[in-house]
Amino acid sequence: MPAMGNPVSAAPVSLTYAAGRLTWPGGETRAVCGRGGVRADKREGDGASPEGRFPLLYGFYRADRIVQPASGLTMTALQPDDGWVDDPGDPNYNRLVKLPYMASHEEMWLNDGLYDLVVVIGYNTDPVVAGRGSAIFLHVARPDFSPTAGCIAIARDVLAQLLGLLGPGSTITIRA
Repeated sequence: MPAMGNPVSAAPVSLTYAAGRLTWPGGETRAVCGRGGVRADKREGDGASPEGRFPLLYGFYRADRIVQPASGLTMTALQPDDGWVDDPGDPNYNRLVKLPYMASHEEMWLNDGLYDLVVVIGYNTDPVVAGRGSAIFLHVARPDFSPTAGCIAIARDVLAQLLGLLGPGSTITIRA
């Protein structure tokens, strides 16, 4: 992977995920998508990554493990009580909430390091449609690059550097 140069880009950057690779102008890296592949008809719980072009909205990081990364995206320190609602029947579906929370949710404070760095992909966010899928992120890959539950994942060091290129208007295109 080439050096990424000066962090915090002024211009929007377009990322593309296809066939196990994430590419951007001047770079590429190994990546993994959801265990259900890439689907245009993404549904909650199918394990698929959504097909299409989506904005990269903002990010989170584990301040107890890493310093805040340089990025043009707003980066917020995760807290142990952060969760993301995955219950289509809940009014906070596909949104960040504070735990404990009564509806089904995903915990954001993970021991395995997958969410040490997270970028929220603007899939099913505006408007949120119940059952269309939730918690679609760009995050840290497992060491063996095994499939995700629908997110796109890359190596932690690459994601940390890539954050420096991302800012308002940056997008990701996901295709099979």
